[in-house]
Amino acid sequence: MDVNEFRKRGKEMVDFIADYYENVDKAPPMSTVQPGYLYSLMPHEAPEEPESFEDIQRDIETKIMPGMTHWQSRNFFGWYPSNSSFPAMLGDMASSMFNIVGFNWICSPAATELETVVMDWLGKLIGLNSRFMAIKEDGTEGDGGGVIQGTASEAHIVVMIAAREMTIDRLKTNGMDDNNVDLVRHKLVAYFSDQTHSAGQKAANIIGCQVRIIKSDANFRLTKRALQDAICKDKSAGLIPFFVCATFGTTNTAAIDDLSGIADTAESEHLWLHIDAAYAGAALVCPEFRPLAHGIERAHSFNFNPHKWMLTNFDCSALWVADSTHLVGALSIEREYLPKVKDASDFVKDYRNWQLPLGRRFRALKLWFVMRMYGASGIRAHIRKHVKEAKWLEAQLVEDGRFEIMAPVVFGLVVFRVKASIIAGNAHDVNKTNAELVKRINNDGRVFLVGTKLRGVDALRPAIGSSRGTPENTALLLKVIKECTTNVLSENSNQ
Repeated sequence: MDVNEFRKRGKEMVDFIADYYENVDKAPPMSTVQPGYLYSLMPHEAPEEPESFEDIQRDIETKIMPGMTHWQSRNFFGWYPSNSSFPAMLGDMASSMFNIVGFNWICSPAATELETVVMDWLGKLIGLNSRFMAIKEDGTEGDGGGVIQGTASEAHIVVMIAAREMTIDRLKTNGMDDNNVDLVRHKLVAYFSDQTHSAGQKAANIIGCQVRIIKSDANFRLTKRALQDAICKDKSAGLIPFFVCATFGTTNTAAIDDLSGIADTAESEHLWLHIDAAYAGAALVCPEFRPLAHGIERAHSFNFNPHKWMLTNFDCSALWVADSTHLVGALSIEREYLPKVKDASDFVKDYRNWQLPLGRRFRALKLWFVMRMYGASGIRAHIRKHVKEAKWLEAQLVEDGRFEIMAPVVFGLVVFRVKASIIAGNAHDVNKTNAELVKRINNDGRVFLVGTKLRGVDALRPAIGSSRGTPENTALLLKVIKECTTNVLSENSNQ
């Protein structure tokens, strides 16, 4: 493909993308293919000779499209949103054009410096404390800063590595020699609630520390008291607490942990405090949500995903640290083929030392496009629209009388179930009916959502957050929920 054909095919692909977005709502949001469907449709070896763009495009439409669950459908309410926007796509196109491997400043100075700038922009936009900024108000380098990770899971791993190094440095400062430090590494304990994302457990498995899962309270929150009790028990057993993750907007219910209380305990016990706000952190662009996040200013690290609810295509996970010393110290490995810039200034950051991989894409471009083309006001309107629709859905479900809300509706997530009093039978029958309702809704094909379990109780959890969604789509969701509920209850009563 030469540049002239690329011009032609590139314009065709833009048209194909635009057509997809104009028509995606006409298709069922959830794919219905069976496992292994694609293997039977594909050759079992790569082609020996080049194939045409037309043939590839035809295969996308006839073979790939049937196997796609349409996350960008306005009628997709599953998991949490995976926002997409045309400005972000344009930024990704520019990133693909440059195709850099930006592991340090000299690889492409603009890539490093734009990331430093936009992460400070974003940090200020969500109201982060100045200690998380890379550049101080006087233009000099701060101790903290932001970096774009691929996912919140990656962010978990790097901050737990930094936390481990911080604790080891403290043990050495208190007189422990290297041999004894190596002997106590296996005694390090990280703390999560039973509602923390599985990324925390995975990160602990990777770095090789112990894990303490703490039961959340009646509102599915990790509390100061529960954390203190767990730490006390572990210290009595000779273990070394070193890390705690508090969540601002859990996956199951969008619950907010006791951030201030956990910060108190982290300070007194010398724990690294990480705030996982992967989903709900985007809401902090709206000042009215910031009182809910009181305590994040005392954290060591904070992470949220613009690729969830802030109009930025996957992958873009924003991580800030208040002090990069332990992060960079833990992940820095020098080689002669990775030269440092002489007389490095405040803007010369080697982001390879802030992440697991060496190479990195120019992800800051799409975030820059989004923040400029929507502006702060457009991003705030995007968030507020979804919160308003979620509140409306909550009110409608309550008014119906057959449903109960299982957790406070604060953001765009509504967790509910059919009331036990409506269903004839025991707790097993209640769970079975609600699980069946999830299947019935998804098999209907008009909308898609997922269910969950809250301490053994089956519930439904539609997440409102499509970048293109409208109140009409939320109304359709309600209509399908009501119709399917009527059908399921009717069938159960006839059995």
